[in-house]
Amino acid sequence: MNIEYKAQKEFTEKELQDLFLSVEWYLGQYPDKLVIAMQNSSAVFTAWDGDKLVGLISAIADGATTAYLPNLLVDPRYQHLGIGQKLLNMMIDQYKEYLGIVLIADKGKASFYECCGFEVEKTQVPIFRISRWG
Repeated sequence: MNIEYKAQKEFTEKELQDLFLSVEWYLGQYPDKLVIAMQNSSAVFTAWDGDKLVGLISAIADGATTAYLPNLLVDPRYQHLGIGQKLLNMMIDQYKEYLGIVLIADKGKASFYECCGFEVEKTQVPIFRISRWG
């Protein structure tokens, strides 16, 4: 298996839908919105096995102080191969001059991010106002 990494913002709805649904993310039900979201992201890095999108990370950045990472996903058939860590490291390198990189992770994935140098915030909580996510 030869995984190729790219900085890319152009996707088909099907490519994004297949990846997001492979990890059971509700956003996969809105592939048209995912295409727009990726095009409007500050940075997107992807992992490809041939012509199959197998991993993706995206960032929304303010240009100087903070980059937010709303998406890091790897197709389950490609997990535990270092793809997620490679994508995360690419994004960390992209924003190394920023004061902070912020993400919200599933509690079950916190140890992965801690191994990558992130700290679980003990005094703050994420607050959401989401109208359609399941």
